[in-house]
Amino acid sequence: MEERFIASFIHCFFIAFGVIIGGSIIGSVGSFITADAPLTSINRIAKGLRIWAIVAAIGGTFDAIANIEKGVIDGSTIDIVKQALLIISAMGGVKTGIVLIQWLIQEDV
Repeated sequence: MEERFIASFIHCFFIAFGVIIGGSIIGSVGSFITADAPLTSINRIAKGLRIWAIVAAIGGTFDAIANIEKGVIDGSTIDIVKQALLIISAMGGVKTGIVLIQWLIQEDV
């Protein structure tokens, strides 16, 4: 595998992880300020951020679709495989973030 791809693979994981953790914790500050339950808010926000964390990690949906299209039209299956692995890496980051939040707030997410 290409060294640049491995770096992108790792970046996708941690970007998705950071979006889930940071977005849900910082987003719950508003609930704290308005005297709502912040832990329930963390749970709700984390559920809502799942797909956006994946999209943010892979760099937007247009780039992903363009790479897949390039792989299909040019017959280059390695581009499709690389894009699929990046998406799987982002999904892993999201799942890790959700599990960590679930562990921290002791509530099912």
